[in-house]
Amino acid sequence: METQQYVCTTCGFNMIGYYPAQCPFCGAPKGKFITSEQCSKRFRVEGTRVRDGVTRLNSVPSLGFEHAAYRIESGKGILWIDCPSAFDRRVEQADLLMFTHHHFLGASNLYRELFSAKVWIHRLDSAHDLCSAFTFDETFESDFEEMGVEALHIGGHTPGFTMYIFDDILFICDYVFLQDDGMTLNPYGPLDETIAGSKRIKEALEGRSISKVCGYNYVVEYSEWKRKFGQRPVSVGH
Repeated sequence: METQQYVCTTCGFNMIGYYPAQCPFCGAPKGKFITSEQCSKRFRVEGTRVRDGVTRLNSVPSLGFEHAAYRIESGKGILWIDCPSAFDRRVEQADLLMFTHHHFLGASNLYRELFSAKVWIHRLDSAHDLCSAFTFDETFESDFEEMGVEALHIGGHTPGFTMYIFDDILFICDYVFLQDDGMTLNPYGPLDETIAGSKRIKEALEGRSISKVCGYNYVVEYSEWKRKFGQRPVSVGH
């Protein structure tokens, strides 16, 4: 692309076309920024099999706060849920990039161009200042199913937070932080709305046959995740 792009090595946020004094996501000073080209030379994206048709994507070595994205081959198309922060031309093609929320946009603009892919996000999150330099081909407003993947708007942590289900796998990103002794709700958002969102998650999962949960930094058996999620109260903390 002709537009210069920078990546914050503290958090992984991609800054398109501007070089601010501080990272707009985490506040790190500009001495922590590298160009996208430098990032591509220093970091690669590796896939780890979750199960047939589902692959976890991570920047290697870890880039900033490092989060996982997930590649789904549904038989109806190839889509990603969230996007790696590092841009790696060796990554396999995708048709559609869909986001849980606007914190993990990664290098989606570059992958959109490389793959000629579409990028979707909830309308409420698309309006955030962090999204202003990113291109979205569709901003959805309600629950839907696309390429065999079900999208369920939860809200809470961010206004447009959306979780996804493919077959028997739940993609929950960072709505909750999994810990050895339990689970905490993500504290970065309105407390009351995040708690309300957790209740919507519970209701949406009732009666479903789920085997695994894919989070922003973990893949875990649903039985373990459900046990910790079902503990009351679910605390909110860093």
